Amino acid sequence: MTQQQEWTAEHIPDQSERVFIVTGANSGLGLATTRALARQGGHVILAVRDEEKGHRAVAEITAEQPGAGLEVRRLDLADLDSVRGFADQLHADHPRLDVLVNNAGVMAPPRSLSAQGHESQFACNHLGHFALTGLLLDLLTAGRDPRVVTVSSVNHRKGSINFDDIHGERGYSPMTFYDQSKLANAVFGQELHRRLTGAGSPVRSLLAHPGYTATNLQTSGPVGMVKLLFGRILTPLAQSPARGALPQLYAATDPNVEGGQFIGPDGMAELRGGPTRVRLSPAAADAETGRRLWELSEQLTNVRFVFPTPV
Repeated sequence: MTQQQEWTAEHIPDQSERVFIVTGANSGLGLATTRALARQGGHVILAVRDEEKGHRAVAEITAEQPGAGLEVRRLDLADLDSVRGFADQLHADHPRLDVLVNNAGVMAPPRSLSAQGHESQFACNHLGHFALTGLLLDLLTAGRDPRVVTVSSVNHRKGSINFDDIHGERGYSPMTFYDQSKLANAVFGQELHRRLTGAGSPVRSLLAHPGYTATNLQTSGPVGMVKLLFGRILTPLAQSPARGALPQLYAATDPNVEGGQFIGPDGMAELRGGPTRVRLSPAAADAETGRRLWELSEQLTNVRFVFPTPV
């Protein structure tokens, strides 16, 4: 990545024989990520809540790229039973996994609870990806140049983690809890990096964010003024999903990235532009916050990560 030449999807190295999982792969950033990886020969598992939409996405990509290596698997990140079932089936069918892109998310819906009783944004955006990563870590450890790319947001800098009311029982604001979930993504990615490094694991944990990108995230979840603002009024300022996906594609494929890096757009306020390294908020980088969130996430998901023993 240089200032002289902006990195684009055409710079993705050959990904033949590499296995990827992209959550939320049937639309928006996930679809753009899947399309770009498949174009470079990657085998992409589309982890989607709606299998019919997943198959439509596959048909769309294969119409452009006959022979693309794609498969659709159902995954509801807000339901931890679904996450476990997905991981069990993947273990039965695949001996290794090279890259996990924790991309899927929901934004600013009215308050609701997951199947396990967790606030829906925290459940889908953070807890589901935490559990999925932990349950697939052994397959990633067996991968080639293995990576976990967790997609956060510029909004992580606005967020705080309310450990005393994590599910909004005492008070709920859709955007406040969206910001909390995006901060949780960033804290998780950084804490995972610490723990992988400490264990001497070959797996790299990276973070990415897309800036302001026009996807159905702004229209399928929000209501009221949030939907009007982000889904209509500001849409002309947004970049396309193909552009917005570049930071996570860079994090997933470029040989020069390092574990712990956060990749986002290089333009003004990180809202658009080519991929570059950007800063984490102090809260996201804080080791004590990382420890607290990790322990809470273990408790809420009943998933314990098994790291290799340092040599």
